[in-house]
Amino acid sequence: MWIVYALLAALFAALVALFGKVGLKNVDSTLATAVRSIVMAGFLVVTAVSLGKIKLLGTIDSKALTFIILSGIAGALSWLCYFLALKIGPTSGVAALDRLSVVFVVILAALFLAESITWKTGLGASLITIGALLFVL
Repeated sequence: MWIVYALLAALFAALVALFGKVGLKNVDSTLATAVRSIVMAGFLVVTAVSLGKIKLLGTIDSKALTFIILSGIAGALSWLCYFLALKIGPTSGVAALDRLSVVFVVILAALFLAESITWKTGLGASLITIGALLFVL
């Protein structure tokens, strides 16, 4: 089932790029990112409330909360940079370079989470890197 969710995430990420590019035409990228974040936060709060997940807030320990907050800050920085790049660059090139996050995850997970890099993982990361570069060059 995780594969279906991951594919849906990729589809929605593609829509973010397309809708974002059109929406950024005459709008400051930082302001657009802020508006997008407000919409996302509202949508997610409504979803969490409607699914009864808000009552689970007390189950988040301080270590988990710290990393969730750090993840939120990293996500905000990512989207600020993404929308700025999208405003001034080609949609396909920006999206391709953004997918290098997969390569960064492989490297950082090996360094900090002790995940191993197999030959298949290394080959896949190399192909993603080559593919991203082909989109840009």
